[in-house]
Amino acid sequence: MQRTNIQNLIIGAGPAGLAVAGRLQQQSIPFEIVEKTDKIAWSWHNHYDRLLLHTVKQFSHLPGMQFPEEYPLYVPKDELARYYENYAKRFKIHPHFNSAVTSVKKENDKWAVDTEDGRHFLADHVVIASGVNRVPFSPSWPGQDAFTGAISHSRDYKNPSPFAGKKVLVIGMGNTGAELALDLAEQGIDVSVSVRSPVTVVPRDVGGRPVQVTAKKLEKLPFGLGDWLGTQVRKIVIGNLSKYGLPMSNVHPAVQLRQTGKTPVIDLGTVAMIKQGKIKILPDVKSFQASGLTFVNGQSHDFDAVILATGYRAQLHDFVENIDSLLDTYQVPKAPVAQGDHRGLYFVGFDNYKLGGILGTIYSDSGIVVDDIANRTYR
Repeated sequence: MQRTNIQNLIIGAGPAGLAVAGRLQQQSIPFEIVEKTDKIAWSWHNHYDRLLLHTVKQFSHLPGMQFPEEYPLYVPKDELARYYENYAKRFKIHPHFNSAVTSVKKENDKWAVDTEDGRHFLADHVVIASGVNRVPFSPSWPGQDAFTGAISHSRDYKNPSPFAGKKVLVIGMGNTGAELALDLAEQGIDVSVSVRSPVTVVPRDVGGRPVQVTAKKLEKLPFGLGDWLGTQVRKIVIGNLSKYGLPMSNVHPAVQLRQTGKTPVIDLGTVAMIKQGKIKILPDVKSFQASGLTFVNGQSHDFDAVILATGYRAQLHDFVENIDSLLDTYQVPKAPVAQGDHRGLYFVGFDNYKLGGILGTIYSDSGIVVDDIANRTYR
């Protein structure tokens, strides 16, 4: 097999891959980039219609290029996709499209990478930027095959139109599940949300000020004072939703994020809809029947459609050999720079343990990775 020798290979042309490519280009360091789909930032072109960034634009741009001034504080997904395309043009980033990676393995002191379209690379450094949302996760339940309604994953949801006049269950109340339920409820659709475990909910804004900006300032206060103040604000703005059937977590959002990487639910209006009874909360699903579902509390309800807002998996095992030692308990990379036998392997777009959100982490981690590549190559 003839392999192309290169210095640097980036896997993925979403925001993480673009951030690394942009930094490399700014330092005149050569690279190749492969992308399994047919466009830059494919996911952002295909998200649901109403999606805006939940993080403010000043914490969400890529290295070397701010968002245009006319962009709103919370950037809509179509404008974000356009920004990523313009970023690629500005920094002359030209991915090999429709080039899905099938294998990454160590070969002597380099990394051998193969793709479905017949490319074979031998690289000094490989940056994996395929993201935590690479593969939709769709659990299964007893009796699911007997259900006569429609079952879909949230990745396929675009807008409420197909659900008009139907009774809909959203399974899962992360940020996506909460927002899809809101989208449906705003159009008068009968919607319920199945919630398996306690939820932490924070308002996106308080008094017209982004909570993300305030949280960054509170994080600097000593003795856990910032966490305490944040809790008092949530009690006033969000309140106790347990009386509506929504189990509330006792863990502070910043602590939860630091310890588990699990993002709190950022409220855009879902809480008000729950309080008004326009979004109903149900417990965890036990099983399906032909016309509906049974829940762990023994109750059964009929539904016409079920949307699985059950998240995604990175599934790096699918194409990276001998990766176990690099992953944490959530099966995502522990650090952006691999060590030991895995030296020369990098990960960007997987760490969500910081208040800046995943895009803020992409900005910082891409800098760490490119600095390490530059040090290994030129110093």
